[in-house]
Amino acid sequence: MMGIDQAAGFQVFVGICLFVLGLCIGSFLNVCIYRIPLKQSVISPPSHCPNCNTRLTAADMIPVVSYILLRGRCRYCKAGIPVRYPLVELLTGMVYLILYIRYGFSVETLALLYLFSILLAVLFIDLDHMIIPNGLVLLGMAGGALTTVYNLFVPFSLYQPSKWYTPLIGMVSASGILFAVALIGLLIYGNDGAMGMGDVKLFIPIGMFLGWKLALLSLFLAVMLGGITSIFLLISRIVKRKSAIPFGPFIVAGTFIATLFGNSIISWYFAQI
Repeated sequence: MMGIDQAAGFQVFVGICLFVLGLCIGSFLNVCIYRIPLKQSVISPPSHCPNCNTRLTAADMIPVVSYILLRGRCRYCKAGIPVRYPLVELLTGMVYLILYIRYGFSVETLALLYLFSILLAVLFIDLDHMIIPNGLVLLGMAGGALTTVYNLFVPFSLYQPSKWYTPLIGMVSASGILFAVALIGLLIYGNDGAMGMGDVKLFIPIGMFLGWKLALLSLFLAVMLGGITSIFLLISRIVKRKSAIPFGPFIVAGTFIATLFGNSIISWYFAQI
């Protein structure tokens, strides 16, 4: 058995490894964020400068470090590299580390690392293009199917309660509410109104991973964050009243909060009523 110091050292070691892994995954997510909306393969051709098309070497692609050493410019043509690239890498690393701190060395952590890798790609693609690619939703559903099967044999602690049907209800809970909103928008405006179908579909894998309680809380938090942000942007005249604001980033933020604190929030709420 490991002593207290050994256990703490092991946790720190795993945390560092996951942070570094997150940096590397973030580098790959940058490729996905750039290529998927263009309907390009994320595998071929290999990474290259989008300005001069020069193939990048391993030294050009060290997460965060290469950006700093190259001073934010391509080694070959000196074109500027968007600061978003190291930010995505750092954000992914931090998300990986925070999830590990919250859930430890567990199946739940592994599942959430997979889910939020997809959600981070969705966040930035939706910011840039106001779309949520079906391929990413399907990847999320595939992972959610694995957690659903796992829960049949071993209780998946994110599901409260850990019943076999919890992820199935999760699939249709928040997404069903958003679908109703989109349907009302279709009837009133002749389109999906204020709610895109991509947002509806995104909550299907979220519900499969988190179960119906946390999925509904994620939706509530996303609406609150979206509403507050929209009011601020309108008051500050950054956007106009009829400007479209992507909802995907708020879904990701709400889901992250619900993942970390959701069960405590729900318990606190019901203790007040």
